[in-house]
This record gives sequence, C-alpha cells and structure tokens, in this order.
Amino acid sequence: MGENLKNNTFKEDFYILAFTEYASLKAVVFLVVLIIYLVSVLGNLIIITLVGLVPQLQKPMYFFLCNLSVLDIMYVSSILPKLLSITLSGDTIISFLGCFIQMSVFALCIDTNFLLLTAMAYDRYVAICKALHYFIIMNRRTCILLIVTSWLLGALNALMWSILVSKLDFCSSHVVNHFFCDLKAMLQLSCSDTTSLETIISSEGVLWGMLSFTLILTSYGYIISTIMKIHTTLGRLKTFSSCSSHITVVIIFCFTVLILYMKPQSEDSMEQDKVISLLYIAFVPMLNPLVYSLRNKEVLKAIKKQVMR
Repeated sequence: MGENLKNNTFKEDFYILAFTEYASLKAVVFLVVLIIYLVSVLGNLIIITLVGLVPQLQKPMYFFLCNLSVLDIMYVSSILPKLLSITLSGDTIISFLGCFIQMSVFALCIDTNFLLLTAMAYDRYVAICKALHYFIIMNRRTCILLIVTSWLLGALNALMWSILVSKLDFCSSHVVNHFFCDLKAMLQLSCSDTTSLETIISSEGVLWGMLSFTLILTSYGYIISTIMKIHTTLGRLKTFSSCSSHITVVIIFCFTVLILYMKPQSEDSMEQDKVISLLYIAFVPMLNPLVYSLRNKEVLKAIKKQVMR
C-alpha cells in the first residue's frame, strides 16, 4: 500500500501558484521577467565568452567569475521559462519530475554559488594581502581545486536533498505556493513529518551560509586592514576598486538568501518570500555581469576590443 502511494506520488502533477496577487498585471509581470531572463542569459554568456577568448582575462578571478556565470544561466533557465509560460498561458501544471529537477538544480546552484563567492573572496585576499606571492598561491592547481570542490560539495548537498524529498509523501494539496518548486514550499505540501528536514534547512543556513559569509567577511577584514596601510588616497581607492564588484554581489546574494531561509516560515509571509526569492533568482544573475563589467576596467577594455575587431 505504501509503495503504491509513493508510485502514485511520482506520477501526479503539481500546480505552481506563482504571483496570484498580481493576476491583473500579468502582461507587465511577463514583460519584466522576460527582459530579466534575456539580459541574465546574454550578459552571462558574454562574460563566459570573454574569459574564453581574451588572454588578459584568463586569470583566477575571471575563472571563478566564469563559473559563477554558468551557475546563473543554469538556475534562471530552470525557473524563469516556466514562470513565463505560467504567466502567459495560465497553465500552472508542472510534472513531479519537472518540479524535482527545478528544486535540485536550484539547490546545486545556490550552494555552489556560496562556495564560489567564498573562493573569490580568498582570491582577492591573496591578490591584495599577499600580492608578491599571488601567482604562486593562486596557481592553476589551486584554482581548479577550489572550483571542483565548490561544484562537488554543491552537487552532494543537492543530491542529499533530492533523496530526502523523494522519500516524502504528497497526499494532500499539490498546489505550490511559490513561482517555482522551492524546497520550503515543497515541504509544506508533504503529509510526512518534515520537522527534521526543516531543522536541517535552518542548520544548513548557519553552517553553510553563515560559514561562507563569515569567511568572506574575514577575508575582507584583512583586505581593508591592508588597504588602510596604503599611504595615498588614490592608491587605496584603486586597490579597493578591484574587489568592489565582488562585495556588491556578495551583499545582495548572501543577505537575500540568508534572510529567506533562516527566518520562520508562515502562510502570511509567502508573498513576501516570493518577492525576496525573485531578488536572488532573477535580479542577481542579471546584475552579476553588469556589475562585473561596468565596474571593471579590464572587462570593459576586453569588450571594447572585441567590438572593434
């Protein structure tokens, strides 16, 4: 009987509620999400292409940025096209497999994103605080190790959640009160006891998110200390500008994710959660290439050089 129920669960569809409070503005929502999606994908593809083509950008920081761009494309492409379809057609159905893929890809990307941002903070620390030994410390082997470790740990954590959620029974409502198959929204639908899983989410927020954020803050603590020792104001500004783009992305991404996943869940806060989610799912991937290009002279120079060819 239990096995049959689980088999039926995998065959049943889910229904994504999306932004029901803005049903009268669906044309505006569709247009905004479409523009964000296109700018995100195009902007991140440009970053990936530039890093691959321009020798001057084939440095550790840009290798990390390239991986960040791949992650951004992955998770906006797993979520926003379906949201566009729902907004345009009103068809909210998503298969269990489709929902499961959304959730797993999203978990992989968020976890790996945290680790890559931490690795990038370490890279800036070495570049500014250990400048004379930068290319010795941040050699090809170290960069590959940091990147592979980030992806591997992200994948293992996503796999863990995939296995845990696949064992849950969804025998009540199949309406996901979100604009994608978010992990917390999925747990709310289950008729299984999810208390332990909710505890794991909160613990992960502390151990995974806060640990990454603490390491990033530690790196920037040393960076700021080193910058303050530079005698000229111009020198301090020039050195600080080399990591200002990373700081901007870290603040937007880390704060929105940590606020969302560490605050108590309630039905009354779901619409608020959707808006917060939209910040790091849609706006951060769109802002990443803009921030890293508009505030980075090397990237701007590379873009101009490719355009002039």
